[in-house]
Amino acid sequence: MNIPYLYDAGVLIAVDNDDRRMWARHSLALEDGRDIHVPSVVVSQAWRDSRGQVRLGKFLAGGHVVPVGLEAAEAAEAAGILCGKAGTSDIVDATVVTMAAGLGAIIWTSDPDDIRTLIDAQDIKPAPVIRTV
Repeated sequence: MNIPYLYDAGVLIAVDNDDRRMWARHSLALEDGRDIHVPSVVVSQAWRDSRGQVRLGKFLAGGHVVPVGLEAAEAAEAAGILCGKAGTSDIVDATVVTMAAGLGAIIWTSDPDDIRTLIDAQDIKPAPVIRTV
C-alpha cells in the first residue's frame, strides 16, 4: 500500500523553478503508483502566469488538484480552528495539514517548521509525516 503525498506551494514553486530533485521525487512517486494531491488553494498560491508556467502545468497534470471547498462551513471552520490553536494565520498551510490528516498523506513542504506547528496543534495520532523540498 502506497501512502499518498500532499504537496504544498513550496513544491510547486520548486518545480516551476525547474528543481531537478523535486521532479525526480515526483516521477518516482508516479512510477510507484502513489496518489498525489494538491489542494486547489495551494495552486492559487503558486500560479501567476499561464504563459510562463508551462512546467508547472505539466507537473499538475500528474496529480490530483483537490477542490478544497473552503466555502463549505465545515472545511472553513476546521482550517480556522486549527490556525487558532496553533496561533498562526496561514489558512493554506492549515488546509494542507487538515487534508493530509484526513488522507493519511505525507506532506511535502518548503516550510517544515510552520507545518510542524500546525500538526502539533492538531494533536492527532498518528501525525502526518513531513518531507522537506
